[in-house]
Amino acid sequence: MARPRTAARTVDHPDLSEVALQQVLEALVEPVRRMLVSQLAQAGEDKGCGTFDVPVSASTLTHHFNVLREAGVIRQYYVGTTKMNTLRADEMEERFPGLLSAVVSSSVAEGAGVA
Repeated sequence: MARPRTAARTVDHPDLSEVALQQVLEALVEPVRRMLVSQLAQAGEDKGCGTFDVPVSASTLTHHFNVLREAGVIRQYYVGTTKMNTLRADEMEERFPGLLSAVVSSSVAEGAGVA
């Protein structure tokens, strides 16, 4: 008997209108998370979880992605078995004008986003 087809895996994301500035700032205070955001911004395209150059284990990296997603900074989706990440730059700019660009600029100046 054929196995029933399952729906594509989805990932929940917060509505940015419900995200507090405090939650975003707490997500971005951690250097590894700032590296992830900077690398996404510099790439100019979506990136798979395993393509980031960061000095942490895979399980720790998963935690950092979850914090960024729950704070509304990134959006995640699956392409096959690969979890892709995209920066919610336009949405963040509308909700918190200038915040994300300031964080990315500062991280790049400090060398945190360099892969």
